[in-house]
Amino acid sequence: MSLPFRKRALVAALPCFALSLLASPAHADDSTTSKSGDSGNGSSIATVTVTGSPLSQDANDLATVVDSVDEEQILRAGGSSLADALKNVPGVTGTGFAAGASRPVIRGFDATRVLVLENGIDSFDVSDIGPDHGVPIDPLTAQRIEVVRGAGTLRYGSQALGGVVNSINNRIPTSLPDLSFSGDVTGSLDSVDNGRDGSAQLDGRVGDLALHADGFARHTDDYDTPHGTQDNSFFHGDGYSGGGSYFFGQDKASHIGGTVVRYDAKYGIPSDTTYIDMTQTKEMLNGTFAVNSGPLQTITVDGGYANYHHSEDNPDGSVNSTFRNKAWEGRAEALFGQMGFLSRSALGIQSEGRSFSAIGEDSSYLFPTNTHTNALFAFSEAPLTDALKLQAGARVESDRVDGTPSTDHVTNRNFTPVSGSLSLLAEASQTVHLGLTVSSTGRAPAQTELYARGGHDGPDTFETGDPSLDIERSNSLEGTIRVDLQNVKLVGSVWGAKIHNYVFGDLTGRTCDDDGVCTDSDDGELRELNYTQLDATFRGAEAQANFAVYDGPAGKLGANLLADYVRATLDHGGNVPRIPPYHVGGGVDWSLGGVDAGVSVKYAGAQHDTGEYETNTKGYTELDAQVGWKPFATDRGVEIAVIGHNLTDSVQRDAVALNKDSVLMPGRDVRLLLRASF
Repeated sequence: MSLPFRKRALVAALPCFALSLLASPAHADDSTTSKSGDSGNGSSIATVTVTGSPLSQDANDLATVVDSVDEEQILRAGGSSLADALKNVPGVTGTGFAAGASRPVIRGFDATRVLVLENGIDSFDVSDIGPDHGVPIDPLTAQRIEVVRGAGTLRYGSQALGGVVNSINNRIPTSLPDLSFSGDVTGSLDSVDNGRDGSAQLDGRVGDLALHADGFARHTDDYDTPHGTQDNSFFHGDGYSGGGSYFFGQDKASHIGGTVVRYDAKYGIPSDTTYIDMTQTKEMLNGTFAVNSGPLQTITVDGGYANYHHSEDNPDGSVNSTFRNKAWEGRAEALFGQMGFLSRSALGIQSEGRSFSAIGEDSSYLFPTNTHTNALFAFSEAPLTDALKLQAGARVESDRVDGTPSTDHVTNRNFTPVSGSLSLLAEASQTVHLGLTVSSTGRAPAQTELYARGGHDGPDTFETGDPSLDIERSNSLEGTIRVDLQNVKLVGSVWGAKIHNYVFGDLTGRTCDDDGVCTDSDDGELRELNYTQLDATFRGAEAQANFAVYDGPAGKLGANLLADYVRATLDHGGNVPRIPPYHVGGGVDWSLGGVDAGVSVKYAGAQHDTGEYETNTKGYTELDAQVGWKPFATDRGVEIAVIGHNLTDSVQRDAVALNKDSVLMPGRDVRLLLRASF
């Protein structure tokens, strides 16, 4: 007799927790503790890199680039999705399908090649199954969002071939705050969609127990565009969480904690008349155990379980389809110090499970599927000279995906992707760091690519998977540079990837009805899309620079530049579909006392290198500006800001959105933001 899904999740996670029990916290000291919180108040997080490597939190110790946006940048960016918060990170765009469903796209990779995480644990949603499905993580709950590309993604799975987006917050406190109570409250109003939102985060300490609670609410109407109101583009969402951590051992360097998270949202599909009603309840835990026994320094254990569902509803409230997803993850990671010629190393195990089903009209799109993954991963670093380091990473994964393709025969596919990377990190000088990474990454085909078999109302497609798909393999090379001078900071990367058996959704030019009858005419309501494999080549570059122009009695004046470019072609001829255009931009920022202001301009190029049966997308220029005032001298207190987006009211379409021909992005928006910390 089989165990219920939740019990199977707990049983599978037991090895991770058993490993943690081997750790003895009695010998902990400060040198082994990775504290991401600000010890001064416990409610803010310093801008450090933790996602890109288990070996270091210093960006200069990584051969690849990890970008991040902090809490202030997130609040001023606005928007209900993580992609909105990351719109000024080079190489990152969004699928732009709806106000509630814009998933991050990294270097032209999306969906099944970009993992979205919360504190290193999967978001446990179905946003990889369809572009109309949102991610149940609101940027109002994040204190930092990190973007990882390259070798660092080996920590998280083969589905992170394109990159990782990690939303980091204090829902499970990782350090004891000095203050017994602190908090943060925000609220804002938007003109473009009559939007209003608010959030609150509270942190406290009772002895050796750190507590956290947060909540948010967001409500927007249909947004305005230069051509009028975009119908059915509203978003309503709210959520809350509560959790805590208990700290123990010498210097309280070890802790164990957990949290429960609730997320609810309703949002319209602007290219359709339906709306999505989404709910998720998620439980997460984290434990960090300082050992300091021989080379073993720390063991970190993470786990999570979520029950997700959403319905796709008609305007009258009747339900077309209901999607359900139950998923869990358990992982443990051990960090080692000096071992022979290796200066630092990490070894980890990971286990995941996912049970998906749909009922209603879209139940024929994807029959119930089950996905199970077990993996072993490792990272090591060895100094070759005082200025040259060798870094290596490896991952071995076992994937099983069960489903029912269009043949109606239940199919079980097993894959064993093996991945590895080698990096050289050179300190050319105290101010210049160079990196070179070569990697080979295997990705198992995902459930939709294997087993899709019918019409999907949200994106208006009739999709057919291929259960015979093979492992996708990306062989890539990337070079990076970091320059940190007194008045200039520069980060750049140039990369290329040769992908064997690249899986993509290929539009055929035909249209279909709900019964799967497809013709060469455009009479059908659904566009035919078949998943197939061909070899492909990706190449691109990203760069950003910051300049300190002036620092004197009149304040501080700075300037910044950014650019990104990606080109993706199929080796047999033609272009990979739904690839973002290039972007170039820059701006200036000024501050004096409690006042700051800034203006930025970004140009998104036209996209004419389209896939078959895709339309071209015109370029556009976006002008943004902001001014903020902190009336009190301390960092904590009150902040008032006015932010303008798309101030020229330019016509904008998202080149990677399946519904770009019928959906415009928001027009001019003026936003009033109020924030109070205590």
